Amino acid sequence: MSSTPAPALGIRLADLADPRVIRLLEDHLADMYATSPAESVHALDVSGLSVPEVLFWTIGEGEALLGCVALKELDPEHGELKSMRTDAAARGRGLGARLLEHVLGEAGRRGYRRISLETGSEEFFLPARRLYARYGFAECPPFADYALDPNSVFMTLELPVA
Repeated sequence: MSSTPAPALGIRLADLADPRVIRLLEDHLADMYATSPAESVHALDVSGLSVPEVLFWTIGEGEALLGCVALKELDPEHGELKSMRTDAAARGRGLGARLLEHVLGEAGRRGYRRISLETGSEEFFLPARRLYARYGFAECPPFADYALDPNSVFMTLELPVA
């Protein structure tokens, strides 16, 4: 009796027209609006992810999409982590770390010197903030077009020069 191996996890550029991707993004936005005041939600929708300066990936297992992440170019040396999400049913499997490592690798290949992010200050976002801190991100002032907001935490990571 032979068993079929479990499908391998894979990270790939996302098709923003894929209904599974749209569901992931809708779930992400729903969580953001349920947790933060509307004026403090900075998550990107499909149109925001469809611009040339944004790369967007999903992590999947077989046909199941389990998470997503985006990298937005702010300038030739500075990227922003966006739309980081792990599906609720897949949390606790280290997928967030895999996505973050993928983005950090891509940022290095692109020659970025720094990668920054905005996340929420609420308890809901504590696991994300802990993950970012484990990878060396430190709190910083608002960057790019962000303004100081008690519902936001801004973090940045200086990348090694290649």
